[in-house]
Amino acid sequence: MEFLTLNQVVKEFGSARVIKGVDIDARKGEFIVFVGPSGCGKSTLLRMIAGLEEVTSGQIILDGRDVTKIAPADREVSMVFQSYALYPHMSAFDNMAFGLKMAKLHQSEITERVNDAARILQIESLLDRKPGQLSGGQRQRVAIGRAIVRKPKLFLFDEPLSNLDAELRSLMRIEIAKLHRELDVTMVYVTHDQVEAMTLADRIVVLRQGVIEQFGSPTDLYDNPKSKFVAGFIGSPKMNFLPVKILNIDYDFVTVGSSDLSGGTARFSNRNMKRGAVGDQIEIGFRPENINIGSLNSFMTLTFDAAENLGGHTHVFMRSKQGELISAIESGRPIFQLNQSIEIGLHEDRIYLFDKNGESLSV
Repeated sequence: MEFLTLNQVVKEFGSARVIKGVDIDARKGEFIVFVGPSGCGKSTLLRMIAGLEEVTSGQIILDGRDVTKIAPADREVSMVFQSYALYPHMSAFDNMAFGLKMAKLHQSEITERVNDAARILQIESLLDRKPGQLSGGQRQRVAIGRAIVRKPKLFLFDEPLSNLDAELRSLMRIEIAKLHRELDVTMVYVTHDQVEAMTLADRIVVLRQGVIEQFGSPTDLYDNPKSKFVAGFIGSPKMNFLPVKILNIDYDFVTVGSSDLSGGTARFSNRNMKRGAVGDQIEIGFRPENINIGSLNSFMTLTFDAAENLGGHTHVFMRSKQGELISAIESGRPIFQLNQSIEIGLHEDRIYLFDKNGESLSV
Protein backbone atom coordinates (compact mmCIF):
# COMPACT_ATOMS: atom_id res chain seq x y z
CA MET A 1 0.00 0.00 0.00
CA GLU A 2 1.26 3.46 -0.90
CA PHE A 3 2.18 5.62 2.11
CA LEU A 4 3.19 8.87 0.39
CA THR A 5 1.60 9.90 -2.90
CA LEU A 6 2.28 12.95 -5.04
CA ASN A 7 -0.40 13.32 -7.70
CA GLN A 8 0.33 15.71 -10.59
CA VAL A 9 2.09 18.18 -8.27
CA VAL A 10 2.89 21.52 -9.90
CA LYS A 11 4.81 24.49 -8.50
CA GLU A 12 4.96 27.89 -10.15
CA PHE A 13 6.91 30.96 -9.10
CA GLY A 14 5.15 33.73 -11.00
CA SER A 15 5.19 32.70 -14.66
CA ALA A 16 7.98 30.14 -14.13
CA ARG A 17 6.81 26.53 -13.71
CA VAL A 18 9.58 24.75 -11.78
CA ILE A 19 7.73 21.50 -10.95
CA LYS A 20 5.77 20.26 -13.93
CA GLY A 21 3.26 17.65 -12.85
CA VAL A 22 5.15 15.14 -10.71
CA ASP A 23 3.69 11.74 -9.74
CA ILE A 24 5.39 9.70 -6.99
CA ASP A 25 4.23 6.75 -4.88
CA ALA A 26 6.32 5.64 -1.90
CA ARG A 27 5.59 2.64 0.30
CA LYS A 28 5.65 2.65 4.09
CA GLY A 29 9.22 2.21 5.35
CA GLU A 30 10.77 2.98 1.96
CA PHE A 31 13.87 5.15 1.48
CA ILE A 32 13.33 7.46 -1.51
CA VAL A 33 16.12 9.70 -2.82
CA PHE A 34 15.68 12.71 -5.12
CA VAL A 35 18.70 13.43 -7.35
CA GLY A 36 19.35 15.76 -10.22
CA PRO A 37 21.46 18.74 -11.25
CA SER A 38 21.20 22.11 -9.50
CA GLY A 39 17.93 23.83 -10.32
CA CYS A 40 16.04 20.66 -11.25
CA GLY A 41 13.47 21.18 -8.47
CA LYS A 42 14.40 18.47 -5.97
CA SER A 43 14.56 20.74 -2.89
CA THR A 44 11.42 22.58 -3.95
CA LEU A 45 9.60 19.26 -4.21
CA LEU A 46 10.81 18.25 -0.75
CA ARG A 47 9.71 21.58 0.74
CA MET A 48 6.22 21.11 -0.75
CA ILE A 49 5.98 17.70 0.94
CA ALA A 50 6.99 19.40 4.21
CA GLY A 51 4.45 22.19 3.68
CA LEU A 52 7.13 24.89 3.51
CA GLU A 53 6.22 25.68 -0.11
CA GLU A 54 2.64 26.05 -1.30
CA VAL A 55 1.47 23.62 -3.99
CA THR A 56 0.22 25.43 -7.09
CA SER A 57 -1.86 22.42 -8.14
CA GLY A 58 -2.02 18.69 -7.49
CA GLN A 59 -2.25 16.59 -4.33
CA ILE A 60 0.06 15.34 -1.60
CA ILE A 61 -1.35 12.39 0.35
CA LEU A 62 0.39 11.06 3.47
CA ASP A 63 -0.81 7.85 5.11
CA GLY A 64 -4.23 8.16 3.47
CA ARG A 65 -4.70 11.85 4.40
CA ASP A 66 -4.65 14.73 1.94
CA VAL A 67 -2.10 17.14 3.46
CA THR A 68 -1.85 19.48 0.47
CA LYS A 69 -3.38 22.40 2.37
CA ILE A 70 -2.37 21.29 5.89
CA ALA A 71 0.04 23.45 7.93
CA PRO A 72 3.60 22.03 8.28
CA ALA A 73 3.25 21.50 12.05
CA ASP A 74 0.16 19.32 11.52
CA ARG A 75 1.58 17.00 8.86
CA GLU A 76 3.46 14.66 11.23
CA VAL A 77 6.60 15.28 9.19
CA SER A 78 10.13 16.09 10.40
CA MET A 79 12.75 17.74 8.21
CA VAL A 80 16.54 17.85 8.52
CA PHE A 81 18.13 20.74 6.66
CA GLN A 82 21.49 21.26 4.98
CA SER A 83 22.39 23.79 7.69
CA TYR A 84 22.14 22.38 11.19
CA ALA A 85 19.95 25.30 12.35
CA LEU A 86 20.72 24.69 16.03
CA TYR A 87 20.25 27.33 18.70
CA PRO A 88 23.83 28.26 19.70
CA HIS A 89 22.93 29.20 23.29
CA MET A 90 21.18 25.91 23.99
CA SER A 91 22.67 22.53 24.90
CA ALA A 92 22.25 19.58 22.56
CA PHE A 93 19.56 18.27 24.92
CA ASP A 94 17.61 21.53 24.83
CA ASN A 95 17.93 21.80 21.04
CA MET A 96 16.47 18.33 20.65
CA ALA A 97 13.76 19.01 23.26
CA PHE A 98 12.73 22.47 22.02
CA GLY A 99 9.90 21.36 19.73
CA LEU A 100 8.50 19.02 22.36
CA LYS A 101 8.48 21.83 24.94
CA MET A 102 6.60 24.05 22.48
CA ALA A 103 4.06 21.21 22.11
CA LYS A 104 3.76 21.26 25.94
CA LEU A 105 4.66 17.60 26.48
CA HIS A 106 5.33 16.51 30.04
CA GLN A 107 8.97 16.83 31.08
CA SER A 108 9.30 13.11 31.80
CA GLU A 109 8.20 12.23 28.27
CA ILE A 110 10.51 14.88 26.78
CA THR A 111 13.46 13.44 28.70
CA GLU A 112 12.59 9.90 27.65
CA ARG A 113 12.29 10.81 23.96
CA VAL A 114 15.53 12.82 23.91
CA ASN A 115 17.45 10.08 25.70
CA ASP A 116 16.08 7.43 23.32
CA ALA A 117 17.11 9.49 20.28
CA ALA A 118 20.55 10.16 21.79
CA ARG A 119 21.03 6.42 22.33
CA ILE A 120 20.11 5.64 18.71
CA LEU A 121 22.50 8.34 17.45
CA GLN A 122 25.22 7.52 20.00
CA ILE A 123 25.43 11.07 21.36
CA GLU A 124 24.40 10.43 24.98
CA SER A 125 27.67 11.89 26.28
CA LEU A 126 27.20 15.10 24.25
CA LEU A 127 23.78 16.22 25.52
CA ASP A 128 25.21 18.87 27.88
CA ARG A 129 27.37 20.49 25.19
CA LYS A 130 26.40 23.53 23.14
CA PRO A 131 26.70 23.47 19.31
CA GLY A 132 29.97 25.41 19.38
CA GLN A 133 31.54 22.55 21.34
CA LEU A 134 30.51 19.92 18.78
CA SER A 135 32.05 18.79 15.49
CA GLY A 136 30.12 19.09 12.24
CA GLY A 137 29.09 15.44 12.34
CA GLN A 138 27.97 15.72 15.96
CA ARG A 139 25.90 18.83 15.19
CA GLN A 140 24.22 17.00 12.33
CA ARG A 141 23.38 14.10 14.67
CA VAL A 142 21.76 16.56 17.07
CA ALA A 143 19.73 18.00 14.17
CA ILE A 144 18.62 14.48 13.21
CA GLY A 145 17.84 13.76 16.85
CA ARG A 146 15.61 16.83 16.97
CA ALA A 147 13.64 15.27 14.11
CA ILE A 148 13.51 11.80 15.70
CA VAL A 149 12.02 12.95 19.01
CA ARG A 150 8.88 14.18 17.25
CA LYS A 151 8.15 10.58 16.18
CA PRO A 152 7.00 11.68 12.72
CA LYS A 153 5.35 9.52 10.09
CA LEU A 154 7.78 10.82 7.47
CA PHE A 155 11.41 12.01 7.60
CA LEU A 156 12.64 14.54 5.04
CA PHE A 157 16.36 15.23 4.50
CA ASP A 158 17.55 18.19 2.40
CA GLU A 159 21.21 17.55 1.50
CA PRO A 160 22.08 16.93 5.19
CA LEU A 161 25.67 15.85 4.57
CA SER A 162 26.82 18.43 2.03
CA ASN A 163 28.64 20.55 4.63
CA LEU A 164 30.74 17.63 5.90
CA ASP A 165 34.13 16.47 4.63
CA ALA A 166 34.35 13.35 2.45
CA GLU A 167 35.31 10.91 5.22
CA LEU A 168 32.61 12.15 7.57
CA ARG A 169 30.01 12.04 4.78
CA SER A 170 30.84 8.38 4.23
CA LEU A 171 30.45 7.61 7.95
CA MET A 172 27.20 9.56 8.22
CA ARG A 173 25.75 7.70 5.22
CA ILE A 174 26.22 4.48 7.16
CA GLU A 175 24.62 6.03 10.24
CA ILE A 176 21.58 7.25 8.28
CA ALA A 177 21.16 3.79 6.70
CA LYS A 178 21.29 2.22 10.19
CA LEU A 179 18.83 4.82 11.46
CA HIS A 180 16.40 3.95 8.68
CA ARG A 181 16.59 0.26 9.53
CA GLU A 182 16.11 0.87 13.26
CA LEU A 183 13.21 3.32 12.98
CA ASP A 184 11.55 1.55 10.02
CA VAL A 185 9.90 4.76 8.80
CA THR A 186 9.54 6.31 5.37
CA MET A 187 12.35 8.69 4.45
CA VAL A 188 12.69 11.08 1.52
CA TYR A 189 16.23 12.35 0.95
CA VAL A 190 17.52 15.06 -1.39
CA THR A 191 21.13 15.02 -2.56
CA HIS A 192 23.32 16.17 -5.43
CA ASP A 193 25.68 13.27 -4.68
CA GLN A 194 24.72 10.22 -6.72
CA VAL A 195 26.98 8.02 -4.55
CA GLU A 196 24.69 8.85 -1.61
CA ALA A 197 21.69 8.05 -3.78
CA MET A 198 23.07 4.68 -4.91
CA THR A 199 24.09 3.57 -1.41
CA LEU A 200 21.06 4.79 0.57
CA ALA A 201 18.01 4.49 -1.67
CA ASP A 202 15.46 1.77 -2.07
CA ARG A 203 14.34 3.77 -5.10
CA ILE A 204 15.74 6.89 -6.78
CA VAL A 205 13.81 9.73 -8.43
CA VAL A 206 15.96 11.37 -11.13
CA LEU A 207 14.68 14.90 -11.76
CA ARG A 208 15.43 17.11 -14.72
CA GLN A 209 13.98 20.60 -15.15
CA GLY A 210 11.02 19.84 -12.90
CA VAL A 211 10.13 16.53 -14.54
CA ILE A 212 10.84 12.95 -13.42
CA GLU A 213 13.28 11.47 -15.92
CA GLN A 214 13.23 8.01 -14.30
CA PHE A 215 12.05 6.44 -11.03
CA GLY A 216 13.37 3.06 -9.95
CA SER A 217 15.83 1.06 -7.88
CA PRO A 218 19.53 2.03 -7.98
CA THR A 219 20.34 -1.18 -9.87
CA ASP A 220 17.57 -0.60 -12.42
CA LEU A 221 18.67 2.97 -13.11
CA TYR A 222 22.29 1.90 -13.43
CA ASP A 223 21.69 -1.14 -15.65
CA ASN A 224 18.64 0.06 -17.60
CA PRO A 225 18.73 3.85 -18.01
CA LYS A 226 15.82 5.14 -20.08
CA SER A 227 17.75 8.12 -21.41
CA LYS A 228 21.24 9.42 -22.03
CA PHE A 229 20.66 11.93 -19.23
CA VAL A 230 20.05 9.19 -16.64
CA ALA A 231 22.88 7.05 -18.04
CA GLY A 232 25.31 9.95 -17.70
CA PHE A 233 24.05 11.11 -14.32
CA ILE A 234 23.99 7.77 -12.48
CA GLY A 235 27.44 6.24 -12.15
CA SER A 236 30.87 7.53 -11.21
CA PRO A 237 32.91 7.96 -13.33
CA LYS A 238 30.12 8.81 -15.78
CA MET A 239 29.24 6.77 -18.84
CA ASN A 240 31.16 7.39 -22.08
CA PHE A 241 29.23 8.41 -25.21
CA LEU A 242 30.24 8.27 -28.85
CA PRO A 243 28.27 9.44 -31.95
CA VAL A 244 27.80 6.76 -34.61
CA LYS A 245 25.55 5.91 -37.55
CA ILE A 246 23.49 2.74 -37.98
CA LEU A 247 24.80 0.98 -41.09
CA ASN A 248 22.94 -2.33 -40.96
CA ILE A 249 20.41 -4.23 -38.85
CA ASP A 250 19.84 -7.96 -39.21
CA TYR A 251 18.23 -10.64 -37.05
CA ASP A 252 21.07 -10.83 -34.52
CA PHE A 253 23.26 -7.76 -34.89
CA VAL A 254 23.34 -4.03 -35.49
CA THR A 255 26.34 -2.57 -37.29
CA VAL A 256 27.36 1.03 -36.64
CA GLY A 257 29.99 3.21 -38.25
CA SER A 258 32.25 6.08 -37.23
CA SER A 259 35.71 7.27 -38.14
CA ASP A 260 36.59 6.83 -34.45
CA LEU A 261 36.03 3.06 -34.57
CA SER A 262 38.76 0.57 -35.43
CA GLY A 263 38.08 -0.37 -39.05
CA GLY A 264 35.36 2.28 -39.18
CA THR A 265 32.59 -0.08 -38.01
CA ALA A 266 31.52 -2.13 -35.01
CA ARG A 267 28.87 -4.81 -34.61
CA PHE A 268 26.76 -5.45 -31.49
CA SER A 269 23.98 -7.82 -30.54
CA ASN A 270 20.62 -6.16 -31.19
CA ARG A 271 18.60 -8.40 -28.84
CA ASN A 272 17.69 -5.41 -26.66
CA MET A 273 17.21 -2.94 -29.50
CA LYS A 274 13.49 -2.22 -29.94
CA ARG A 275 13.63 0.59 -32.49
CA GLY A 276 16.00 2.37 -34.84
CA ALA A 277 16.62 2.23 -38.59
CA VAL A 278 19.53 2.09 -41.00
CA GLY A 279 20.90 5.60 -41.52
CA ASP A 280 19.95 6.89 -38.07
CA GLN A 281 22.51 9.03 -36.27
CA ILE A 282 22.67 7.66 -32.72
CA GLU A 283 25.04 7.49 -29.76
CA ILE A 284 26.52 4.44 -28.11
CA GLY A 285 27.21 4.49 -24.39
CA PHE A 286 29.58 2.32 -22.37
CA ARG A 287 30.70 2.56 -18.76
CA PRO A 288 34.37 2.96 -17.76
CA GLU A 289 34.41 -0.38 -15.91
CA ASN A 290 33.26 -2.21 -19.06
CA ILE A 291 36.33 -1.22 -21.10
CA ASN A 292 39.17 -3.68 -21.67
CA ILE A 293 42.43 -1.79 -22.19
CA GLY A 294 44.84 -3.58 -24.50
CA SER A 295 42.17 -5.91 -25.84
CA LEU A 296 43.10 -7.98 -28.89
CA ASN A 297 39.49 -7.55 -30.06
CA SER A 298 39.93 -3.84 -30.73
CA PHE A 299 36.91 -1.58 -30.70
CA MET A 300 38.77 1.74 -30.85
CA THR A 301 42.28 3.11 -30.90
CA LEU A 302 42.67 5.97 -28.45
CA THR A 303 45.50 8.20 -27.28
CA PHE A 304 46.43 8.47 -23.62
CA ASP A 305 45.60 11.83 -22.02
CA ALA A 306 45.89 11.51 -18.22
CA ALA A 307 45.48 9.13 -15.30
CA GLU A 308 44.32 9.29 -11.69
CA ASN A 309 46.02 6.82 -9.37
CA LEU A 310 43.39 5.84 -6.79
CA GLY A 311 45.43 3.16 -5.05
CA GLY A 312 43.73 -0.14 -5.86
CA HIS A 313 42.67 1.03 -9.31
CA THR A 314 43.44 3.76 -11.84
CA HIS A 315 41.09 6.07 -13.68
CA VAL A 316 42.50 6.35 -17.24
CA PHE A 317 41.51 9.21 -19.58
CA MET A 318 41.94 8.84 -23.34
CA ARG A 319 40.98 10.71 -26.51
CA SER A 320 39.36 9.41 -29.69
CA LYS A 321 40.40 10.52 -33.17
CA GLN A 322 37.66 13.17 -33.10
CA GLY A 323 38.72 14.39 -29.65
CA GLU A 324 36.00 12.66 -27.60
CA LEU A 325 37.15 12.07 -24.00
CA ILE A 326 36.87 8.39 -23.01
CA SER A 327 37.47 7.20 -19.44
CA ALA A 328 38.22 3.70 -18.21
CA ILE A 329 38.78 2.04 -14.85
CA GLU A 330 41.82 -0.24 -14.77
CA SER A 331 42.86 -2.37 -11.81
CA GLY A 332 46.31 -1.73 -10.36
CA ARG A 333 48.56 1.09 -11.51
CA PRO A 334 49.24 0.85 -15.25
CA ILE A 335 51.76 3.31 -16.68
CA PHE A 336 51.19 5.05 -20.00
CA GLN A 337 53.03 7.74 -21.91
CA LEU A 338 51.34 10.95 -23.03
CA ASN A 339 49.76 10.47 -26.50
CA GLN A 340 50.48 6.72 -26.38
CA SER A 341 48.14 4.70 -28.62
CA ILE A 342 45.86 2.38 -26.63
CA GLU A 343 43.59 -0.31 -28.03
CA ILE A 344 40.36 -0.88 -26.13
CA GLY A 345 37.65 -3.52 -26.31
CA LEU A 346 34.15 -3.53 -24.79
CA HIS A 347 31.89 -5.96 -22.99
CA GLU A 348 29.29 -6.41 -25.71
CA ASP A 349 26.40 -7.01 -23.29
CA ARG A 350 27.08 -3.67 -21.59
CA ILE A 351 26.62 -1.33 -24.56
CA TYR A 352 23.77 1.18 -24.62
CA LEU A 353 22.21 2.86 -27.67
CA PHE A 354 20.47 6.27 -27.62
CA ASP A 355 18.65 8.15 -30.37
CA LYS A 356 19.32 11.75 -31.39
CA ASN A 357 16.93 12.95 -28.65
CA GLY A 358 18.82 11.04 -25.98
CA GLU A 359 16.15 8.36 -25.50
CA SER A 360 17.18 4.74 -25.09
CA LEU A 361 16.64 2.53 -28.16
CA SER A 362 15.93 -0.35 -25.76
CA VAL A 363 12.70 1.24 -24.48
